Amino acid sequence: MNVKAKKHLGQHFLTDENIAKKIVDGLSFQDYQDVLEVGPGTGVLTKYLLEKPTETFVAEIDTESIEYLKLHYSKLQNHHFTGDFLKLNVPEIFQNQVAVIGNFPYNISTQIVFRTLEFRDQIPEFSGMFQKEVAERICEKKGSKIYGILSVLAQAFYEVEYLFTVHENVFNPPPKVKSGVMRMKRKENFQLPCNEKLFFTVVKTAF
Repeated sequence: MNVKAKKHLGQHFLTDENIAKKIVDGLSFQDYQDVLEVGPGTGVLTKYLLEKPTETFVAEIDTESIEYLKLHYSKLQNHHFTGDFLKLNVPEIFQNQVAVIGNFPYNISTQIVFRTLEFRDQIPEFSGMFQKEVAERICEKKGSKIYGILSVLAQAFYEVEYLFTVHENVFNPPPKVKSGVMRMKRKENFQLPCNEKLFFTVVKTAF
C-alpha cells in the first residue's frame, strides 16, 4: 500500500531516516508516559517513537495514512485518532502527561503551537519540524527583529530551543522552503505578561 502526499493537507513526507531519528531524539522521554505524534503520514518518525519506553499515539487527518500505519505498525492498534489535532481535547483523551511531536503542516503550524499552549498543564514537552522561519521566530530572543507575539507566548510557558535546519531535498514532494526543528520544555514556574484570558484573546486575534 502506497500513500500519496496530498497538497491540500500540506503533506511533505520526510525520507531521511537519520533526520527522523534525530527529531525523535529531540524529546527527553522523561517525566511522562505518553507521546502523541501529530500527522505521522507513513510513520517515518513513528518507527523510532515505538522504540522508546513511552506509549506512542498518533493523530492523523488523512484516513489513507491511518490505514497504512495500522497495516505496518501493529503496536498502534487502539493508539490512533483519525481527525484534526486542532479539534482534539487532550484532557479528555489522556489521563497522564503527554508530549507532542510531529512533522507539522506549514499552513497550520502556528495553530498547533497555540493548541499545545492551551493544554500546557498536560503537555510538558513539545518538539517538531516547522517552516524554518516559524521555528526561528518561536525561539528568537527579545530584541531581535523577528521577536514577536508568537515568541512571547511560547516563551511565557516553555523553555524553547532551535535544534537544527532541514533541507528541502529530504522530503517527498520537496517543499519550497527549508524546515527547522525546535523543542519546547515546560517551565516549572511561569509568569504571564498580562491577564491570561486577555493574553490568549489578543494572541488569537493577531493570527
